[in-house]
Amino acid sequence: MPELIFPLDSSKKFTEQAKLGHNRWHPEIPPVAQVKPGDSFRVHCREWFDGAIRNDDSAEDIRDAPLTKVHALSGPFAVEGAEPGDLLIVDILDVGPIPQEEGPLAGQGWGYTGIFAKKNGGSFLTDQFPDAYKAVWDFRGEEATSRHIPAVSFIGITHIGLMGVAPSAELLGKWNQREAALIATDPDRVPALALPPEPQNAILGSVPSSDFDRVAGEACRTAPPRENGGNQDIKNFTRGTRVFYPVYVPGANLSVGDLHFSQGDGEITFCGAIEMGGFVDMHVDLIKGGMETYGVGENTIFMPGRTPPQYSEWLAFSGISVTLDGEQRYLDSQLAYQRACLHAINYLTKFGYSPEQAYLLLGAAPIEGRFSGVVDIPNSCATIYLPTEIFDIDIRPSASGPARVPEGSSAPRASFD
Repeated sequence: MPELIFPLDSSKKFTEQAKLGHNRWHPEIPPVAQVKPGDSFRVHCREWFDGAIRNDDSAEDIRDAPLTKVHALSGPFAVEGAEPGDLLIVDILDVGPIPQEEGPLAGQGWGYTGIFAKKNGGSFLTDQFPDAYKAVWDFRGEEATSRHIPAVSFIGITHIGLMGVAPSAELLGKWNQREAALIATDPDRVPALALPPEPQNAILGSVPSSDFDRVAGEACRTAPPRENGGNQDIKNFTRGTRVFYPVYVPGANLSVGDLHFSQGDGEITFCGAIEMGGFVDMHVDLIKGGMETYGVGENTIFMPGRTPPQYSEWLAFSGISVTLDGEQRYLDSQLAYQRACLHAINYLTKFGYSPEQAYLLLGAAPIEGRFSGVVDIPNSCATIYLPTEIFDIDIRPSASGPARVPEGSSAPRASFD
C-alpha cells in the first residue's frame, strides 16, 4: 500500500482532524504535505458534506444540506519542482469506499443520492422536481442496491468527483469577475446563476488568522468545474485514469475529494452520484513546460482508465431542443439532454416507479449520456442509454405490456412548505 499522507479519523469532523484540508480555492492555502515527481501515495477523503447526510428514511437533511460547507477536500499537496507552465500528471492507482466496517459515515457500507430542492441549489430538472428527495444505497462488494428504489442493482464505476490544482491569483480574479458578471444579470434568481465567495463556513487549511478574513472573502467555491479541473464529476475518473493538469502556482497544490461509488453521466440531480467517503491512491509526475508544448492553456485533458462500462445491453431515450411548452430552441443541446432525461423518467413510471425514484436512479446508475446530433438546425438531439441488465424486471417494450416493480417503497421527500 502506498504511504498514507492524509489520514482521516472517522470519529471526528473534518475540522477536527490532525491535518486540516479546505473547501475553497485560493492560491494562498498552504500545502499540508509535499511529494516528489515519481511518488505514489494514499489520501483519505470525507464525503462532500462531512457527515451531514444520514442513513435514514427522511430527506430533511438533503433539504437543509449546508452548501456553504462543501466540498471537504483533502490537500493541498505540493509537488516538488512544479512551476507555472508545467503539466502535472496524476495517475489514479486505486479508489474505493472507506476501508472499515459499516458505520455512520457515507462510504462505510453505504452511500446516498439526493435531489436538491430548488431553494437550496436545485438540480438539472429543478422546475419539474423542486423538492428534496433522497435514496440511500447499500454496498455489497462492487454492487449497489437501495431500499428506496426497488428491483434495481448495479455494479458501480467507483471514481473521483473532484480533483484539481490551485489557481493563480490572476486566474482566481478572472473567475470571480466573470461569475459576478453572470450573477448581476439576474441577482435574485432561484437557484442562483453562480456562487460568489462566501466566508461563512470557509475552511482554508493553515491560512494564518491575520489573513483569514481576506482570503475567505476572495476564495472561490468548489461547486463548479473550472480551468483547474475541480468538480468535473466525470464518471470515467476511475482507477487507471491519467489526468494532465495545467500548473498555475509553484508546487501545483493538488487537492482531491467528492468520491462516488457510482454515477450516471451528468450527475443530473446535482447530488446525483452515490456519494461516499473513501481512499485514493495516486502517482504524480511532471512535464516541464508542458502547457505550451501541448497547448493545454485552459482546462484538463485525461486518459480514461481501462475500467469499462459494466453493461452491454441498453435502452436509449432521445430528446430534442423543444421545451415542454412546445417552444422551438436553436440547437440547444442542454435542453435536448433534459428532454431525454424526462423521456426516460416518464417511461420508467409505466413500470411502477415514481418520477422521483426514476430521477434518482438516472443520477446514480451508470447511464451513458451523449450529445448525438448538434448540426441539424434547429434541433439538437441528445440521448441517454439506460442499462437494461440492472433491473430485476424486463423494461423493454413488448406486446404483453410493462411489468410492475414491487410496491411498498418510496424515496424520502422533504419540501419547504
